[in-house]
Amino acid sequence: MSRQTSRRDDGLQTESGFMKSDSVYYADPQLAVARRLQRAGHWEAALRLTPQSEDGAVLRAEILVDRHTWCLDSTDEARGAIAEITASAPATAAFLISVLEYWRQLTKSDHPFIGPDPVAEFERLDGQIAPGWANFWLGVALENLRLDRDGAQAAYRRALATALEAGDLLLESYVVRHQGFYLLEQDRAAGLALLRRSLHLRAACGARPHVAAAQAALAEALGVGPESVLLRRLVARSAEELNLAWLKEDARSLVSDER
Repeated sequence: MSRQTSRRDDGLQTESGFMKSDSVYYADPQLAVARRLQRAGHWEAALRLTPQSEDGAVLRAEILVDRHTWCLDSTDEARGAIAEITASAPATAAFLISVLEYWRQLTKSDHPFIGPDPVAEFERLDGQIAPGWANFWLGVALENLRLDRDGAQAAYRRALATALEAGDLLLESYVVRHQGFYLLEQDRAAGLALLRRSLHLRAACGARPHVAAAQAALAEALGVGPESVLLRRLVARSAEELNLAWLKEDARSLVSDER
């Protein structure tokens, strides 16, 4: 079967393809190269290699949303691509809209609402998109939009259990990065170990923007020292080369701390 989405009896997708374990993520050879370029932060090249097909339309929407989360570019192109898949992949479309709305709220943008409350949507979409990812995003939204750390940690635990069961290294890397920062307050060594694990997992996945974010997180946690200096310089380089908007700001502040 060429499609990488399965459906329940009610017609809703149970896997979106947005982020999955690598064995499934790259299963379709027509999409694999574009997906690898997406992970490496080469979104324009990935878009050029996205096929003109139903699966290709879903992948295009995912790539454009992914690019926005790193580059904070206009959402117009992403929203247009999502509109094209709303009928064929409603759960994926709802998830992607929720990601855009999350970032709109996080950055305190004065642009009009893109979609409904992301907390409610991520909770609703659990089980309808790629396993574990709705729970992860629920945790992030609870943590950063609602300031509900306990609720976020519960969501992260559920997401981590799914990641370990599915062998989804990228999802695991996301979860343990957030768990690591939380743990720093209680057990610094254990928290740093999780932040390092996040970095190593992302490197294993060939996910360069994600690696840069993990390097920035680890540098912040380490504080002043030779390792953090090296990490900050690497973050600055990746942020500049890939146009990682919010990491550019972080890199500038991190580098200024060295002076």
